[in-house]
Amino acid sequence: MKEIIKKAISKGQKALSEYESKLVIKNAGVIITREGLAETKEKAVSLAEEIGFPIALKGSSDKLTHKTEMGMVKLNLSSREDVSRAFDEIKGSGIEMDAVLVQEMIKGDREFVIGLTRDPQFGPCVMFGLGGIFTEALRDVSFRVAPITDGDAEEMIDEIKTKKLLGEFRGSPAVDRSALIKALVGISRLGAEYDDIAEIDINPLKITGDKPVAVDALVILKKIQ
Repeated sequence: MKEIIKKAISKGQKALSEYESKLVIKNAGVIITREGLAETKEKAVSLAEEIGFPIALKGSSDKLTHKTEMGMVKLNLSSREDVSRAFDEIKGSGIEMDAVLVQEMIKGDREFVIGLTRDPQFGPCVMFGLGGIFTEALRDVSFRVAPITDGDAEEMIDEIKTKKLLGEFRGSPAVDRSALIKALVGISRLGAEYDDIAEIDINPLKITGDKPVAVDALVILKKIQ
């Protein structure tokens, strides 16, 4: 994890790619999607078959911080042909990228967000709340100054207005709170221990079965003075 951040800084990156970001948060205790990088169409198809359809393809680069708006995300690919076509579309966009991220599609109606910001007064702060398209619209979030304890994480979870979504919901089981607490505590420690990390955005964090899984993640690095 330290090497990923150090290497990115030495290259002058302003952010980590989604793939790199997920490696960092996985090391901190966050469950991530099954995925891999493909530099060729053949590798993309091979990874898709290994992971299992349906599949998502995304352009992978530290500069692609708004992939969806740029047309760099292809979802629900259900065959080798779909993956091949989507790969060609992404690589043929003319946008510079390192590779294509091949990622499993996660099913789940419940979406949350975990974030890390640096407050001028309080320093690193961890955030939890309702995610997906409702993050900015409803702002149903809670904050704590990092690092936090398991008890702090429990309180954060119970403070959001939509906490009922974390219980049994439409036939789905209640979320594994221990996994959610581990993720929150882990992200808070990243902020407390790594000054080079300016922000972390994990959105959406989808609940699939009872597990909170990071479908997308972005680590922003501190500006070099």
